[in-house]
Amino acid sequence: MTNWRWWMVVLLFVATTVNYMDRQVLSLTWKDFIAPEFHWTDADYGLITAVFSIVYAVCMLFAGKFVDWMGTRKGYLWSIGIWSTGACLHAICGWLTVHIEGYESAAAMTAVEAGSAAALAIASTSVWLFIAARCILALGEAGNFPAAIKVTAEYFPKKDRAFATSIFNSGASIGALIAPATIPVLAQFFKDRGVGGGWEMAFIIIGALGYIWMAFWVFMYNKPEKSKHVNQAELDYIHQDEKAEPEAATRQNAEQKSIPLWKCFTYRQTWSFIVGKFFTDGVWWFYLFWAPAYFSDQYGYASSSGMGVALITTLYAIVTVLSIFGGYLPRLFVEKKGMNPYAGRMLAMLIFAFLPLPALFAQSAGAMSVWWPAIIIGLAGAGHQAWSANLFSTIGDMFPKSAISTITGIGGMAGGIGSFFIQLGAGRLFDYSARMGDTFRFLGFEGKAAGYMIVFCCCAVAYIVAWMIMKALVPKYKVIEMK
Repeated sequence: MTNWRWWMVVLLFVATTVNYMDRQVLSLTWKDFIAPEFHWTDADYGLITAVFSIVYAVCMLFAGKFVDWMGTRKGYLWSIGIWSTGACLHAICGWLTVHIEGYESAAAMTAVEAGSAAALAIASTSVWLFIAARCILALGEAGNFPAAIKVTAEYFPKKDRAFATSIFNSGASIGALIAPATIPVLAQFFKDRGVGGGWEMAFIIIGALGYIWMAFWVFMYNKPEKSKHVNQAELDYIHQDEKAEPEAATRQNAEQKSIPLWKCFTYRQTWSFIVGKFFTDGVWWFYLFWAPAYFSDQYGYASSSGMGVALITTLYAIVTVLSIFGGYLPRLFVEKKGMNPYAGRMLAMLIFAFLPLPALFAQSAGAMSVWWPAIIIGLAGAGHQAWSANLFSTIGDMFPKSAISTITGIGGMAGGIGSFFIQLGAGRLFDYSARMGDTFRFLGFEGKAAGYMIVFCCCAVAYIVAWMIMKALVPKYKVIEMK
């Protein structure tokens, strides 16, 4: 048997890694490189990430349908091409702000008195320019997971999908792991050499990686039935579910039928996926977007400092190592315990729902050592990635392949909406709590520390709440059959 399906996983892994690196450039440069230049506040950054989230959400609704209509090969190419272009466009936001506001250079803008009308004008103009670039990035990135989940369903039987998904989904944490070790260093390197503010080249270099990936995709991907690299033995392995399930004939005919978008919302299985994404995606994005600022704000370690890099790298190293095992656990339940794929996945997700709970103590543990919050947030992130890999795989368990990208897009929209509320709320909460100082208190913390504590509490319990609602909506394994 050939093993070409694993090369597909490698491609998906690299694409997801690049996806999250592009997403991370802003979070790793805004606090120490971009904010001083444009006079940004936490609320400004929160607005940018919130708009990114809501645009990503809306685009996800249609991205899945687009991938189903265009086909995996072309759909993925369009997706990564657009987001790579959007990533590179961030680099010109500074140049445009200088010319729109009428300054001689970025240094002249930085020298403007903080809090003045001129500083507010600079902040406003730059924020909207970055929002425009983030919207293009969101448009392209929305296609990544619908396309990747579709490829997984094309190339793997049900029992292997969560494991394959956990491998390529670990690209999210690998990208987040590589990013802090490279992006601030790149930005500082070019800043020291007088190439703009340094952050511009970080956007261009990381953004250009997507164009390289596109060349490999064109030459390597094809559907397994048409691929010259897949022999009959591997093809039989991929399609083993169709022979094992009684409803295989019905499902095989249904594969070619597309479910109308509106009809997707009539299934409880769709709403179960929506709930799982809405409650939990924003948690992961909060850690992704705010962790560098958290260590800078609360402990004084800038993202470009050695300690700042070490903390973020440690956090995502924990996420990367532990999350890969998340896809193997349901496979163990299915093969060793004889559970059906959905039951095994839900049991695994219940276990993973408890991993983020220690986030309740992240702020308190920071009094002992800054390493404790990094470790605790890393465990919470690992729980999310393991949860996410299994959550994605529930779609392939119950929906025909022709609808997988569409359902993934709908769930992604829900996740983006949830993230919008968390990002926007966090930015405003942090500004407000910092302004109120010791008059703002929560569970023994004051000021901005109390604001972080509130958000950590919400993130800690989100998964258990989501799991209970999902279980109530779809208590047992039930396949969607197209008539």
